[in-house]
Amino acid sequence: MSIVRARVSVTGTFFLHGAVFSSWYTRLPAIQQRLELTPGQLGIALFGAPAGLLIAQPAVGALAARTGSRPIVAAAPFYIGAVVLPALAVDTVTLLLALVLVGAASGVLDIAMNTQGLAVERASGKHLFSSLHAAFSFGVLAGAGAAAAAPGVAALPFLAASALVGAVGVAVLAPGLLRDRGVPGVPLFARPSRRLAAMGVIAFCALLAEGAVFDWSGIYLVTQVGTTAGVAPLGLAGFSLCMGVGRLAGDCAAARAGSTATARAGALVAALGLGVALVWATPVAAIAGFALMGLGLSVVFPITLRASASENQAAAPSVAAVSTVGYGGLLIGPPVIGVLADATDLRAALALACLLCGVAAALAPHLARARAG
Repeated sequence: MSIVRARVSVTGTFFLHGAVFSSWYTRLPAIQQRLELTPGQLGIALFGAPAGLLIAQPAVGALAARTGSRPIVAAAPFYIGAVVLPALAVDTVTLLLALVLVGAASGVLDIAMNTQGLAVERASGKHLFSSLHAAFSFGVLAGAGAAAAAPGVAALPFLAASALVGAVGVAVLAPGLLRDRGVPGVPLFARPSRRLAAMGVIAFCALLAEGAVFDWSGIYLVTQVGTTAGVAPLGLAGFSLCMGVGRLAGDCAAARAGSTATARAGALVAALGLGVALVWATPVAAIAGFALMGLGLSVVFPITLRASASENQAAAPSVAAVSTVGYGGLLIGPPVIGVLADATDLRAALALACLLCGVAAALAPHLARARAG
């Protein structure tokens, strides 16, 4: 099978995943209003998505180790429809359950497509994994753009249309996926090692910092910088755009400078960018700082997943282990920052993300010492 076709297929899958599974976020305000949920009730329900993702990922890693990633990715049309479920919720409990299923479906596709992407990269002999994550970032932007272009469409028809487009798209792409094979007899779950633990910490730090921007950048710009509600989303927009652009360049950077140097530089640039946003609290400086942070963080998580794949004979369990720890940071980061903000202020709380970017930079040498796959 053509490697070019396989690359196109897995790139399209990353893009569709980003577009479809981000679409429910865009209709969350409408769902909250329809269900008449308080912020506290909504916060409880929102724990469902990362919880479902964390539950699903280790199991999918074990399955992919035996079956290969291709059949799991190819089955995506059957579970991609989970994004419709939040629009069918009738109260806090049903929304929580719906989001658990959305998170689980997203986690299944996340591990399978990353494993497929790593298989395509190995088969091609070229660095391309970071560009796949760029496709995911641009998919998120496309999903947000589609939502902005259809503000009057209710949650249920909008999410149904997103699911339909995603399911058809993956079904069209699936025949071009690489026929990777499982590895009989390997452990279904990654064995803990010092090196793998270090990679998990790097992923944890990177995704906690990313989650901090997604959840708190707009609030920071309004409450600490004094921007209007219309300007506040530009912080996240700049962060996301630069993350996508950075991931396009990440493969070339890693191939030339190596994984350690690229990840360390990225983490330090991310810390610098957030530091600029926190110290020079003007609208232009803060938005530019968040954009610089996105550029730096763009390479850290993809490089970490690539390194984890070479830690054991079968890539999927190691990828699942590191990814699960990383998404743990995405789960606990925003509420921890909220608690710290209550105890101090939001600027001081967000400094935690700067510190964790420094931790990721310090641990970057572990990425180079992974055994060759």
